[in-house]
Amino acid sequence: MSTFASDTSKRSLKNWIIALSILLLGLIIAHLGISLFLLSELGTDTFTVFIQGLARTFNLSVGTFHVIILCILLVVMLLTTKGYVKPGTILCAFCGGPIIDFFTWLLGDFINADSTLPWRILGMILGCVILSIGMSIVIKSNAGTGPNDLIAIILTDKLQKFQFRWVRMTCDLFFVILGYILGGTVGIGTVIAAFLTGPLVQFWLPKSEFLIKQVLKE
Repeated sequence: MSTFASDTSKRSLKNWIIALSILLLGLIIAHLGISLFLLSELGTDTFTVFIQGLARTFNLSVGTFHVIILCILLVVMLLTTKGYVKPGTILCAFCGGPIIDFFTWLLGDFINADSTLPWRILGMILGCVILSIGMSIVIKSNAGTGPNDLIAIILTDKLQKFQFRWVRMTCDLFFVILGYILGGTVGIGTVIAAFLTGPLVQFWLPKSEFLIKQVLKE
């Protein structure tokens, strides 16, 4: 992940449009996974536990608080780091929440707390896999990524000795504990997300990078 803070100033306008389109695709995929976690009611992905806890505390939607927290993180990172925040980071900050709300509305009748347990477990597992695929696409678009995901990326770059998977797992556990204290839903899905999301993202990263390079030809 040490190359994430790369210089993209020479990227052409055409390639920026392509890269941001790839990022948006990855963002939609990732938040489909998050929505499946939420709807399965077996625990959410780790960052959403934190967002869910805040949303319940202040009586706002998960999507709304998702935007608020990502904007706060975005400002902090703009002020304290260089080369990580890119145009796609802003896209992630403002689009993630509405995408979650959209998929929650779209899929709410098909999977929810009243669904059979096997169906909910399937939704939870698919959520974890889909989330990790989407994250790898967003990261390897090199157009920016969500401020919450940048936390693990920046720490990996700064610490150097630890692989992304271990840093991501540590960040995930931190969000789970804080989210649980605030009232977020923690379940088997949350445990699975905490220990599998980092390794799964790392597994998909080279595959996404290969495909994206074929498209961008950079």
